[in-house]
Amino acid sequence: MDKPYTNQLGRRHMFIRILWSLVWTVGVRWLPRSMGSGWKRFLLRSFGAKIAPTAVVYSSAKVYFPSNLTMDDYACLATDVDCYNVAPIHVGRFATVSQGAFLCTASHDISSSGHELITQPIEVKERAWVAAGAFVGMGVTIGEGAIVGARAAVFKDVPPWTVVGGNPAKFIKKRVIK
Repeated sequence: MDKPYTNQLGRRHMFIRILWSLVWTVGVRWLPRSMGSGWKRFLLRSFGAKIAPTAVVYSSAKVYFPSNLTMDDYACLATDVDCYNVAPIHVGRFATVSQGAFLCTASHDISSSGHELITQPIEVKERAWVAAGAFVGMGVTIGEGAIVGARAAVFKDVPPWTVVGGNPAKFIKKRVIK
């Protein structure tokens, strides 16, 4: 007989998530866009995030589990970014995750009747840009200076200084800075 899916993360994890959602909703979501950056960094750090003093998280961004988030200097999670960080997500220096992008570190084991949760981290390296509405799947590294085009769906690593787009994302060209 197949066993039903159960959340393996546990009650403590669920309690922290509920508390975090309440704190972010009441303390931040009502703020205009990038206003109150210091306050947002403080709240994220209070829940275990590692956030550089110059990092920016917009008020409408969703962070699933702050202690699995690391943001380096001048990193940005823009408007309506969904950071589903069941596993760690690292956003490097000067990297931007644009409006409505979805960073997804978890899925389910489709080869198991229990449909267990599986996770892998995501890394967005220095000077990379994940453009508006893009999807980045679990286990993916976006290389230094790489660009993921708007609405792209990325399931494999993106090499440094390249531009990818489409679904699934494919190489478009090398990124050259003039």
